[in-house]
Amino acid sequence: MNALLLPVVAAQAMWKRRRTVSIPSAEGPAAGVVPGMTPRYPLRVVILGDSLAAGYGVHTHDEGFGGSLGRDLVERTGRTVEWTAVGQYGATARRIRYRLLPQIPDKADILVIVAGANDVLGGRQPHEWGEDLAAVVDESSRRAGRVMVAGIPPFEHLPCMPRTLGRHLATRAVALDEVSQQVCDAHPAVTWVPGKLLLPFVPAYFSPDGFHPSSLGYRRWSAAVAGEIPL
Repeated sequence: MNALLLPVVAAQAMWKRRRTVSIPSAEGPAAGVVPGMTPRYPLRVVILGDSLAAGYGVHTHDEGFGGSLGRDLVERTGRTVEWTAVGQYGATARRIRYRLLPQIPDKADILVIVAGANDVLGGRQPHEWGEDLAAVVDESSRRAGRVMVAGIPPFEHLPCMPRTLGRHLATRAVALDEVSQQVCDAHPAVTWVPGKLLLPFVPAYFSPDGFHPSSLGYRRWSAAVAGEIPL
């Protein structure tokens, strides 16, 4: 980034922190069942990650990533889907690696990793991100038949982001996403899902904070992930 823009980025970051709208996490159980035509052979799905896995921006987990992905997969496969969400607000790849990963079920058919935004905001270097993501992917691959790694949504398009700050964070996100692709390419049963599949963004995709998804936004993101799962 042009050094002359750094003071602008710093000022916008401070403004952003002051203007951030606080929203609660999703209520209710962080697990559910979406009935299908074949209840005897359910598809076991785990969503692991940050505040998106924790359902921030919607009232219940059923409206969040878990419930939305479950319904998408029932439509695609006809199978009953049993989903579990393990997430935490502010979780980086390191926290997921050491705190959240041990909490997931021992075996799943599909495991979706939703992370990266907090690593971008925290200024983590690509090699640090890559080390932690690789460890999470390695262990996830031992616990699930298929692992999906969701890319980082484009920061420059988030409604809450001032323009210069958004572009600066987007540059960081691209660097982390490049590493994510390399990590995923090294595993035959792991797929990276580009965050740009969410574009174009519309205001209805976001909760009041302009950062986390609304129920429509979760449906959009889960549909993008579901469409990339080889079934």
